[in-house]
Amino acid sequence: MTSTMSASPSSAPASTAPVNQPPRVLSGIQPTADSFQVGNYLGAIRRWVDLQETHDAFYCVVDQHAITVDYDPQVLRHRTLLSFAQLMAAGLDPQRATIFVQSHVPEHSQLSWVLQCMTGFGEAGRMTQFKDKSAREGADRSTVGLFTYPVLQAADILIYQADGVPVGEDQRQHLELTRDLAQRFNSRFGETFVVPTALIVADTAKILDLADPTSKMSKSSPSGCLFLLDDERVLTKKIKTAVTDSGREIALDRESKPGVSNLLSLIGAFTDRTPEQVATDLQGGGYGDLKTAAIDAVLSFTGPFAAAVAELMADPGELTRLMNLGAHRAREAAAPTLAAVYDRVGFVQLPD
Repeated sequence: MTSTMSASPSSAPASTAPVNQPPRVLSGIQPTADSFQVGNYLGAIRRWVDLQETHDAFYCVVDQHAITVDYDPQVLRHRTLLSFAQLMAAGLDPQRATIFVQSHVPEHSQLSWVLQCMTGFGEAGRMTQFKDKSAREGADRSTVGLFTYPVLQAADILIYQADGVPVGEDQRQHLELTRDLAQRFNSRFGETFVVPTALIVADTAKILDLADPTSKMSKSSPSGCLFLLDDERVLTKKIKTAVTDSGREIALDRESKPGVSNLLSLIGAFTDRTPEQVATDLQGGGYGDLKTAAIDAVLSFTGPFAAAVAELMADPGELTRLMNLGAHRAREAAAPTLAAVYDRVGFVQLPD
């Protein structure tokens, strides 16, 4: 969600929210790989780390979304733990943000059902991700869960009264559905939800595939994708064999030198410099110097990151404690919204 902002509510419904709290942001990541890749970190998670300093931040491992396609239960369980550990290792702090696993907070699914009953069939069918995935897998193999995925995603956001959602271009349509559902519910039942807006970070580093620098870096391209938990030798080999361009000049030119420009962006992202600054610093060198600088920049982050992940994974008791902490905070925040929704749609509620 993977996700601008106005004054934030707290856990209360929109109409009764305190006005003195920082704006709230919500985003999540699927546990669908054995390691986050560079694009996940630079395009999303690094920004989440920054946002936790200035916002009331909620971040989750969206394991329920991960079962909309074929999966192995044991692999999912391992990847959920590993994803949670990676969020911690990347710099998310349980004292500054609420970090949790989606399935640990049943209010997501409970709100999703209400929202499904307000979503048109044609409206859900127009979601491009569903159309793309069902076209690849075949309609007979596409699940109802995949079809209603965007509605659960809307519930993920609305249950916390999030003001802003960090989103990429591929998620804009889903956020628009979330906004439509919030406005529809508010119009019919009274002001209940904050209508979230897209949180766009203009300077997000866009690192492309090392084997094809005209394409997005993706786990579907093993040779061109840098996974943060890859062994140092693997990362080094991938960068050494990265596609460059004709000539020897190190210059930022995304049209005529996409490979060189991609490596300059990669170095800049991990060394807090612009690609232009990196190009200037490497003037007079060759492509070997460029790749050496890229290897050094990447390994300076991935080495400590992998060590921190390994330490967390070796202590399941601490990992469980942190998950419990996040789940408890998330449920505390979600419960008032769900109670308000249930009351307004006419459900009979029992006293505590």
